This record gives sequence, structure tokens and C-alpha cells, in this order.
Amino acid sequence: MTPPIRISRFGFVNAYLVREEDGFTLVDTMIPRSVKAIVSAARDAGAPIVRIALTHAHGDHIGSLDALAAALPGVEVLISSRDARLMAGDKSLDPGEPVNKLRGSYSGAKTTPTSTFAPGDHVGSLEVIAAPGHTPGQVAFFDHRDGTLLCGDAYSTLAGVATAAKANPRFPLVAMATWHRPTALASAVALRDLGPARLAPGHGRIIEAPVEAMTDAIGVAA
Repeated sequence: MTPPIRISRFGFVNAYLVREEDGFTLVDTMIPRSVKAIVSAARDAGAPIVRIALTHAHGDHIGSLDALAAALPGVEVLISSRDARLMAGDKSLDPGEPVNKLRGSYSGAKTTPTSTFAPGDHVGSLEVIAAPGHTPGQVAFFDHRDGTLLCGDAYSTLAGVATAAKANPRFPLVAMATWHRPTALASAVALRDLGPARLAPGHGRIIEAPVEAMTDAIGVAA
């Protein structure tokens, strides 16, 4: 099993190609005008993109969704049922959700998901793991084949490993865009407790054997 292929724009935001038997699952689409980089990476790796799985609905993660959906006829598009509403422009909160301002860019998308998922579902080989807090419906994806955790913005590793619950002074943007920090911290703990072998964040490089660094980041935010 090979690790996911990281595609990065400006070293700032990532998407990932996860190899499956039928092609690639693409996790996130980065900022607008990322289509060429994504399609070229898949072509160079020798397999088609057959599905797009989104961790959450912020604009730097769905920014190239519409263009990719147009460039890849028949591609599946999947997102959590909660963040599908945010992607469609509905910013209302659900009963029981913390009454807190939704932060970050919700640029929306014209593309309608072909399906939504819930925690415990599988997208290709990836298990959907609840990771709310940064957005109400953020998820992570856990690849049990090799222990890779694709964590969206639950953690970032740009300028150091940090949770979305407390701003990293050297890269504060993730925490600044977080909806509810106590929920984000609880999600960070739950993801750490999975014991991942590899952490693949939305922002920053892939970290091998990340549990100790994740624990340290939780301690800073607690």
C-alpha cells in the first residue's frame, strides 16, 4: 500500500490522491484554479479520479470542485450531509448545535453531491470519521490499510503541528476559521486516539508517527 499522493498549492493547502482498485479517490479540491495540478498528478500516477470526497465545505477545500466536476464527467462527489447544506449556501444551525458564528470562507458550489455520507460509512477504502468543530460537519478519513489519517483541518502541520482549537502564532488561519473550538478540541482528541501511523492534513506536510505531536498539540490547546 502506497501513501496518499499530496498535491499542494503554494505550499499552503493540500489535496490528496488515495489509490483504490478502480482508480483514485481525491480528498478535497483546494482553492480555485487547482484543476490542472490535480488532473496532472493523477495522470502522472497512472489512474483516473473516480470520486471526490470532501472533508468540509470551506472555500479552500471545495474551491476547484465545480471545475473538476466539469472536467471529470461521471465523477462521484461526496460530502457529509451536514456540510452539504453549507456548500449549498444554507448557514443555519441545527437544533442542539452550539450557537457560534460560522467562520471562514463558505464560497459554496454549484455542484450537487452525488451522495452524502455519515461517520462510519466508507468512501472507497476510507472510513468516514466525525471531526466537527472547524465546521459543523467536518470529517476525517481513516485508511485502515496503512493507518493514514486524512484529517482535513482538525490538525494542521504548517509551521508546526496544531489543532484547530487554538491558533498557531506562525499559522493562525485554521483556528481563525474554526466555528466552535471546544468541539474542535474534542475531535482532535478522538482522532489522536485512533493511533494513526501517518497524518495528512489540509495545510502542511504529511507527518509520520504523529501521535506524540498530536498529543502535544492537544496539550497546548487544552
